[in-house]
Amino acid sequence: MSPLARLLIGSQFAFNVGFFAVLPYLADHLSDSLGLGGWLVGLVLGLRTFSQQGLFVVGGALTDRYGPRPVVLAGCTLRVTGFLWLAVADSVWTVTGAVLLVGFAAALFSPAVESEIAREAVRHETTTGTARTRLLARFSAGGQAGALIGPVLGVLLLHGGFGAACVAGAAVFALVLAGHWRLMPHREPRGTVHHRAASPSALHELLGHRRFLALALAYSCYLLAYNQLYLALPAELERATGSQAALGWLFALSSVLVVAGQLPLERWAAPRLSWGASVRTGLLLIAASFAAAGALRPVGGVWPSLAFVVLLTAGQMLVVPATRAWLPDLADERRLGLYTGALSSLSGLVVLAGGAPAGALVELGGVWPWAALAAVPLAGLALVPRRPRGAATGLGAGAVGPPASPEECPGGAGRGR
Repeated sequence: MSPLARLLIGSQFAFNVGFFAVLPYLADHLSDSLGLGGWLVGLVLGLRTFSQQGLFVVGGALTDRYGPRPVVLAGCTLRVTGFLWLAVADSVWTVTGAVLLVGFAAALFSPAVESEIAREAVRHETTTGTARTRLLARFSAGGQAGALIGPVLGVLLLHGGFGAACVAGAAVFALVLAGHWRLMPHREPRGTVHHRAASPSALHELLGHRRFLALALAYSCYLLAYNQLYLALPAELERATGSQAALGWLFALSSVLVVAGQLPLERWAAPRLSWGASVRTGLLLIAASFAAAGALRPVGGVWPSLAFVVLLTAGQMLVVPATRAWLPDLADERRLGLYTGALSSLSGLVVLAGGAPAGALVELGGVWPWAALAAVPLAGLALVPRRPRGAATGLGAGAVGPPASPEECPGGAGRGR
């Protein structure tokens, strides 16, 4: 890997360590330490999610306009400031301000890093002939390693109080800031005065780009299904075992599977599956995870939950790198940040809209909610676009260029192509 690739993967790992050392314990701090009511805790957490996921498109547009380096540095600075503020916040308003700052910091950092690792993956593919998904798989594995270590670090830090955990998290982000300040190259922004990423013409092009929107909706189906790790899985464990004691272990298992299995799975998939086939296979595995959990309910114990986590994670490992590898072929080079951010923002809106119906399904109990939830990734299958005629079929084989015109994908985004 190039020094830049190592920097991006290492910073993704560190960013998740700092994040998951603090945020999983925020709800408990708000309710127990500050005495906030349940509805207010939910509102604060929802505002944090919106300030992050919902504003990814803003971070992506800023990346295209100013280049990744200043946007990454700004994101790290805001995350350090937000965590230090959260360490001393003792009222609803100060806590809300701190979590909004923490969320917006990620909305700057993540699209800049994700679009840059996609560009680096394309460069790596061009110079070495290695599928671009190889580098993106390492990026995913690095992030999951951080998500695995972060909560463990948080448990140790909480012995000194929530404030100590926040200060330690801020120190991690300060190290990420120093690393990018020292090692991230200066690069001219891709956009020009007449070709700004956030211009009305760019947004109009994005909203009219049927192949991108189709892929984004398919990815949204994956993300809505994946979100059931936090909704349907705890409910199933409570029903089957009478407690959620195994929940942390199952989350850890999911992270371990990605860390250990992402690269071997990519090596198997790269010569065999196109990006579209990889996304479709992943969605099928995710649908199978819901079907297996429903079918194993009579067995009882943790077996339905275990099958759900394993199959869902396997599907994730196919969907995410292939989707990220596809984006540089769909987006104009000068607008890759905008498209990267829009992918996350659109997916976040779908998850927000689908959260309440999914929760209502889970409350019904029985096997039918699992069957209904399996329909979500199956619906995504029909949305995955086909690659234009003449494109290579192997993972990582596509050429970078401007987005395909709508004429290359007859039938619109809503049909299986």
